[in-house]
Amino acid sequence: MKTDVTQVMVEEHKLILRMIALLEQNTARMEQGQFRDWNFFLAGVDFIRNYADRFHHAKEEDVLFKALVKNGMPEQNSPVAAMLMAHDEGRAFVRNMEEAAQKALAGELGQIPVIAENARGYATLLRDHIDKEDNILYPLAERVLPEDLRPAMVASYDKAEAAAPTDFTERYRRLVEKYETQKSNVEL
Repeated sequence: MKTDVTQVMVEEHKLILRMIALLEQNTARMEQGQFRDWNFFLAGVDFIRNYADRFHHAKEEDVLFKALVKNGMPEQNSPVAAMLMAHDEGRAFVRNMEEAAQKALAGELGQIPVIAENARGYATLLRDHIDKEDNILYPLAERVLPEDLRPAMVASYDKAEAAAPTDFTERYRRLVEKYETQKSNVEL
């Protein structure tokens, strides 16, 4: 029986997709004049930077993608290169969203279109990115990565999780749940 080296990533994607759905919903509500909780967007930036990027993407970049390259996938002009490019593109959307949300929080007008453009850009990018990983790259990894490499990969994932602060994943799950329960409330 093969050791599954992508299931943990698929599970993490589920929480990331829940945050993306919140970004999309609250961006639409913001544009309709029904939502002005700038701290939500800053909390989204925190989630994306820490959970999606430093925690999840780091496991992909430092373990899974390196294993794929080491086992024959080209580093350039390959699915790995495309995934890394998407990670970088996502980081740019997040930087811009954070900057605009901070300006809005400080009372600077005109930030709604900037927040919306970057939140929507990030959400669209990540939905497509996650779809490609879950349905193309991860199944490919499960087919091509040799069994003798897999236990060390899982150990590396475990090490990354152990290095995260106590209650890390649960804290971000609670953050998402908090905003999911608030989504029906109108905040002006």
